[in-house]
Amino acid sequence: MTKQADWLQILVECQKNIKNQISPLLKTLNQPQPNLGLGAGGDPIKQIDLAAENAIIATLKGYDVSFTLISEESGIKKYGENPNVCFVTADPIDGTTNLMRGIPFYATSIAVSTQPTLRTVHTALVTDLFHDIMYTAQRGKGAHRNDKAITPSTNYTLEEAVIGVDLNTYKVSKIAPQLSGLIRRTKHIRHFGANALEICYVADGTTDAFIDIRGKLRATDMSAAWLIAEEAGAKITTPTGKPLSIKLDPKQKVAFIAAANPKIHATILDLIKPEKEAK
Repeated sequence: MTKQADWLQILVECQKNIKNQISPLLKTLNQPQPNLGLGAGGDPIKQIDLAAENAIIATLKGYDVSFTLISEESGIKKYGENPNVCFVTADPIDGTTNLMRGIPFYATSIAVSTQPTLRTVHTALVTDLFHDIMYTAQRGKGAHRNDKAITPSTNYTLEEAVIGVDLNTYKVSKIAPQLSGLIRRTKHIRHFGANALEICYVADGTTDAFIDIRGKLRATDMSAAWLIAEEAGAKITTPTGKPLSIKLDPKQKVAFIAAANPKIHATILDLIKPEKEAK
């Protein structure tokens, strides 16, 4: 069960199982929630996050695969006889705050790799759980939105662009000067609150770029969307234009610029002058 075609099938089954498992919990979100402590990524664990993660684990076990799970909730756990042959990096619910508040923008993100590194991700899935939209990618086979091949926008002018910018940090006063030139020139700035989906929006041409230079986003949030963007033909790099090369770990942080095409990417890089890259 290590072929890419098999893994794509497994990931599709994972998202189906997640939707089934969280469906009853969606009806009780306005009720008091149990305190489940902090996840490996440092955020409070919600019951619905845990249900989604358990659905992923149960699905993978059902296919009798060996794997190492790298999850925002439970951290790193090994399953099967040979868990180092495959690494499954998951954010069971990306955009939990949106979900809990009834904002219809949250997703499941799952990436499969041969090593615990971003560059070895070969199969990926990000599912918009509210709108039932599924983004998938396999290394060398392009990216798809509900089985239809996707490509990014060809727009390269900031005046017409729709650009996502994540400013959700206590360090906003520090990063704001780096973004001020971009914000002044861009007419349409957005942030929806689920970064995996926002990268996928760049991949399918819904938006023209998504920027997160905070150094706060976890690798588990964007590992699947990274491959989807790459396979679609978008350009996603560090804030200084270098290829992203990070380990996959719940505590690993990342900063990046995802842009629809090289022209708009170069324009954004020219306007953003980061002091240093995220470690």
